[in-house]
Amino acid sequence: MTETLPEGAEVLEAEWALLLECAKTRPDPIRMAERLSVPLRWPSLIALADDHSVLGLTAVRLANYGEKSVPPEQRDSLRARHRSYALFTMNLTAEMFRLFDSFAAVGIEALVIKGPVLSARCYGDPGLRQYGDLDLIVRDVDILRATELMICLGYEASVPLTAIRARKIPGEYVFRQSATKLLVEFHTERTFRYHPRPLPLEKLFQRQTRVIIDAHEIPALSPEDELVLICIHGAKHFWEQLSYIADVAAFVSEQKLDWGRVISAAGEVAAERMLYVGLRLAADVLVAALPENVLQTVRSDRSAAILARQVNRWLPAAGSAPPGIIERAIFRMRMRGGIFSGAVYLFRLSFSPTEEDWQEGAEHKRHWFLDALGRPFRLARKYGDRKP
Repeated sequence: MTETLPEGAEVLEAEWALLLECAKTRPDPIRMAERLSVPLRWPSLIALADDHSVLGLTAVRLANYGEKSVPPEQRDSLRARHRSYALFTMNLTAEMFRLFDSFAAVGIEALVIKGPVLSARCYGDPGLRQYGDLDLIVRDVDILRATELMICLGYEASVPLTAIRARKIPGEYVFRQSATKLLVEFHTERTFRYHPRPLPLEKLFQRQTRVIIDAHEIPALSPEDELVLICIHGAKHFWEQLSYIADVAAFVSEQKLDWGRVISAAGEVAAERMLYVGLRLAADVLVAALPENVLQTVRSDRSAAILARQVNRWLPAAGSAPPGIIERAIFRMRMRGGIFSGAVYLFRLSFSPTEEDWQEGAEHKRHWFLDALGRPFRLARKYGDRKP
């Protein structure tokens, strides 16, 4: 499958076709040979793979199916970048172990989402999936203690303790180590704004499982809950990176799923359509195999088909040609469901302030209502000048 880039973007059809093959869970050797037999702009391909966060996958697929077809200079560049990224993820994984030891010492319970756990589940390797931070779920009641602990561990908190005590809710609680450049993000039941309904956090903790990484048992979401979460995450970002779709395709291919529980988990947060769009993209773009009854359900959703076609139109650009503010709004509404529920969902997103809407220097003083009123104007400035 090839896609033409949006108007104004460079057309890289041959490179895009090869990238799609590399992103599949089980690439077809014959198709790989065909994709590698045509003239390719290798620097552009590597840049495109990086933009779509599938550089590691691309490096591994080429090593397995046709590394000799890659010009030596570009082969060395691809190997070096992949090696550098693998080292970074190893450091991040080691830090994850240290953090969980510290959490256990003070009685803070956390779950890992995406990152190394998702990489292990999808690709059998915690360092193969491209990610730049560690994402954790903690209870909202623990976020103040967690923030104080992270500061003691040498992290800088993006959300001040005064703002937390004032009950301000950011998009996520971000922590950075300036020396190592490591980035950790905490999420609570109150930060998952893009879930149509509140996250049933206690159920997630009850259904949690363990993923083995380097002989460590890491607490994670159940596979069914993780699949729903990565589909909502893809929807949040308009599925603008191929990696979002590759994760879903690999997840449904490699994990043993209880599909009744998947649908039930999506229903708990009213995210059925977000799930269907993710599954449809995985099946259509990357030929992921779904159970026949699940595939029939997904294909029967006409709105999901419309949304998937929209994604296919802007996907190759990797976010460089995003939808305009009107198209974004309509997409959000359709992704939620019906006209009324979609309008309510859009209204909530438009008036739910994050740290970007807080008045600098007065995060703990200004009332949330004033932040909410200013949010639509900020969004309009940010996205209003983009062509739909």
